[in-house]
Amino acid sequence: MRRGGAWLPREAEVAERVEESPGIVTLRLRLTDPEARRQYGFQPGQFNMLGVFGVGEVAISISSDPGDPERIGHTIRRVGRVTNPLVALDEGDRLGLRGPFGRGWPLDRSEGRDVLVVTGGLGCAPVVSVIEYIMARRSRFGRLTILQGVKHGADLIWRPRYEAWARDPDTEVGLAADVPGENWPGHVGLVTELFDRVRLRPGRTAVMMCGPEPMMRAGARELVARGFPADDLWLSLERNHHCGNGRCGHCQLGPYFVCHDGPVFAYSQVGSLLAIPGL
Repeated sequence: MRRGGAWLPREAEVAERVEESPGIVTLRLRLTDPEARRQYGFQPGQFNMLGVFGVGEVAISISSDPGDPERIGHTIRRVGRVTNPLVALDEGDRLGLRGPFGRGWPLDRSEGRDVLVVTGGLGCAPVVSVIEYIMARRSRFGRLTILQGVKHGADLIWRPRYEAWARDPDTEVGLAADVPGENWPGHVGLVTELFDRVRLRPGRTAVMMCGPEPMMRAGARELVARGFPADDLWLSLERNHHCGNGRCGHCQLGPYFVCHDGPVFAYSQVGSLLAIPGL
């Protein structure tokens, strides 16, 4: 990271804006300084702090493939003071970018193994970069299973991507919705109920989970009960990230600062902490 890069935002412009669904957009950003573009790199699972000048910053996971660092993807839901103007940005608009921050997914140690991706809601955004990474380097990994859960069927974004991934050899996709809606193609119920419908191979599979914490806690407990080692389960946590450097303390979880030590943790590290109500 450049000197001062942890604190000083770099200017980026919106190279592409994609309306995913009402209130959710993907912004592909390009740093305006050519030298900054050349130096920039990230790992799947890391995040950037995106800033709207005169408004503030918010932590957003990077949703694109690290092989294309000049078009840095962020999928954003309109939920608050900073995300509202972010979602309203158009192509050519400029904003601040700090990062990347945090520890990403354990892709190096997952090579040669099966990968199970379990996500809920917009939790799919941080792992889309993982899926695209694996798809672009398919021979390095074993069987890929993608399980995505949503509350309402209409909440599912990137349906064409899921359909395309499902057609890839040695890849299985399962969808679940609590409330299916019309023409819902998947399971009705919890995403963790899909564990009974796919082939699971404990000890040979790296599991990557992202989404609401109750879903991840339930999923991790179920997989451990099915024989998965806790060291093979990886969770991407969301906390109140303010600084991105583990200095302000807003994202502290026991001995960890999620923005700095995470956001990706092994379940063996944080499982006992996540079981403490209110922590």
